[in-house]
Amino acid sequence: MARKALTLQQQVGQLLIVGFDGTSISSKLRSELATLQPAGVILFRRNIEDALQTYNLVKDARASVPTPMFHCIDLEGGTVDRLRDLIAPAPAAEAVYATGRKVIFREHGRLLGEECSALGFNTDFAPVSDLGFDISKKVLTTRTVSADPKKTIEYVREFLRGLSDARVLGCGKHFPGLGEATLDTHHELPSIAKPWDRLWKEDLLPYRELHKQFPFVMVAHAAYPAVTKDNTPASISKKWITDVLRKKIGYKGLIMADDLEMGGVQAAASVPDAAIATIAAGADMFLICHNDDHVWGSFNAVVREAEKSKAFRKLVETAAGRVLTFKSKSKEVKKKFPSAPTEKTVNKLRQKIWAFEEEIRLVKI
Repeated sequence: MARKALTLQQQVGQLLIVGFDGTSISSKLRSELATLQPAGVILFRRNIEDALQTYNLVKDARASVPTPMFHCIDLEGGTVDRLRDLIAPAPAAEAVYATGRKVIFREHGRLLGEECSALGFNTDFAPVSDLGFDISKKVLTTRTVSADPKKTIEYVREFLRGLSDARVLGCGKHFPGLGEATLDTHHELPSIAKPWDRLWKEDLLPYRELHKQFPFVMVAHAAYPAVTKDNTPASISKKWITDVLRKKIGYKGLIMADDLEMGGVQAAASVPDAAIATIAAGADMFLICHNDDHVWGSFNAVVREAEKSKAFRKLVETAAGRVLTFKSKSKEVKKKFPSAPTEKTVNKLRQKIWAFEEEIRLVKI
């Protein structure tokens, strides 16, 4: 669908990636998806029972929306693995990196990508690109690989190549970096008092080096007062999104705010206000992962703001255009939807993950 053919409401829909409750598409949800026409949907553990059910849920969501969609999931391995009970628990990034072998880093991405692809997902919000400092260990646990940005880049680059091998889109997160966050952004707003020169040399280096490789960059709900001179979360900060990520780093892919229902951003703004603020700051999309009222409240708030402000409407048009252009060029979005997974498909994936775990264990002995 061409950008000029879209109504304002349809353009705003292209800024949304939404989550929902349930393990099947109800008539109410089908109608809502058809009306919203979101850029994508994201599934969580609450949506997942078995392989065929998950596949059918993704397929039915896809059939409810006339425009191509991002079918999204968080699949990092370790503590963030929505398919662990469906197929098998995949190893965490920290364990994979400990092998020191690039071919294994890439295999990690490829295996997780194959899991995604088999169930109909074309987008994996991984890998974590935050640095693994001791101060954030209780928050980020095994999701990071190193405090050294060059080592982090080494793993992230290969993981992305592995996802691409499986024809699945990846995502750099959580820009500009949660490596020194002592609070969990799901619940609170961390304030990271790190000066610009250290952020530029350390936390931002993965984004500087890999800005051409990241299909998406997800922006964190964390404040960096040494840079912005206030406690504005990066996810609604023009300084971070437009001035640093777009202009200074030169990132040309899709920028999204992390889930706007998280406590980190709600410390600064309501969900609808945050939706307006992140688009005003230069983001292309935002996630709303749980509450149906928040989805509709934010959708309507963005539409109303675009009707009031020509400048904001231009930002909506630009963002929607960027999303649609990306989809039209993406082999991952355009690929044929897979055949339904069988028990044999699931067992094969399970055996691959078990073999991969054994490979890691043997390398570390």
